[in-house]
Amino acid sequence: MIDSEANIAGEVLLSGGIILYPTDTIWGIGCDATNMDAVQAIYDIKQRDDSKSMLVLVNGISMLKDYLKEIPAQALELIAKAEKPTTIIYPGARNLASNLLADDGSVGIRITSDPFCQKLIESAGVPIVSTSANLSGFSSPSLFSEISAKICQQVDHVVNWRQNETEPSLPSTIIKLEMDGRINILRP
Repeated sequence: MIDSEANIAGEVLLSGGIILYPTDTIWGIGCDATNMDAVQAIYDIKQRDDSKSMLVLVNGISMLKDYLKEIPAQALELIAKAEKPTTIIYPGARNLASNLLADDGSVGIRITSDPFCQKLIESAGVPIVSTSANLSGFSSPSLFSEISAKICQQVDHVVNWRQNETEPSLPSTIIKLEMDGRINILRP
């Protein structure tokens, strides 16, 4: 079932569609992170200003290398030591939709360890946008059952995986790496 759901969702992503899917943290709205029109569609669904960048999921260091000019040494150390899902905001993004990036060219990327997300990224062959499944200004749902019907109706595909979980999920840690090597913890 996990393989077929990942393949179906992967096809939706590659056709420019938007999915609602479980991640290694909370449920997310996602699309192909290299598709500018799909990224804009997510901003529209969330009613969110596109100056607020969204994060990207990749399936490993080798994929991460494709979307950054360079991986800072301290990032590899942070990734290795992370005890929970950790999103790192990197300087020098490349090969991603330009409307995903912050004004300074940085982007938040998380290497996902979630089995479904790993299969989804493998199936689609692209990095995937992951943003909380809520309208801008509202709290992030920690369970599928908390996602508004309006969000469910606006996506092209709702993944049929882990919808019945009752254990609330938590968002990732967010760390920003500065050009000068400083590390700022934005969300523990």
